[in-house]
Amino acid sequence: MKRFSFCIAALAVLLVGSFSAAAQDKGPWRAASSDAKAITGDLYIADARLTINFSNFTIAEIRSLTPTEAAAAFSADSSVPGGGHLYRLDIPATKRFQHHNTLCGSDDTQWMATWGSGSEVHIAFFSGLTMPVLTIDALANSTSLCGSFSYVR
Repeated sequence: MKRFSFCIAALAVLLVGSFSAAAQDKGPWRAASSDAKAITGDLYIADARLTINFSNFTIAEIRSLTPTEAAAAFSADSSVPGGGHLYRLDIPATKRFQHHNTLCGSDDTQWMATWGSGSEVHIAFFSGLTMPVLTIDALANSTSLCGSFSYVR
């Protein structure tokens, strides 16, 4: 009986851990980096919505990010547990945020990559119709990377 109880408890811990990793980027976030404070301000990520500066945008989760992609996009330590996603969205180039700034200059914002660990999340926005390639080489030569921002809870 003790063995059965132990197995149930271990399964519960695994399930709770997987739920928290899956939802690592969801919820309210306060701008932490200087770029986030100057451009987006605080934001909120929900299952199908991104809210920036009281403006709502529909998002669609495309896939989960790998730790290697997070390390390339955000200089994150790939051995630190975390989770993130690549999202499809459409934020018009004409949309202004904090201090009348835009996310991608004169281009529409089409993609958002996130990586959260603990009480911090990193977000990168991309323009362009093609899905961004999240490798060190591709990002070093990317013309679609609009900016990378940091947020805290």
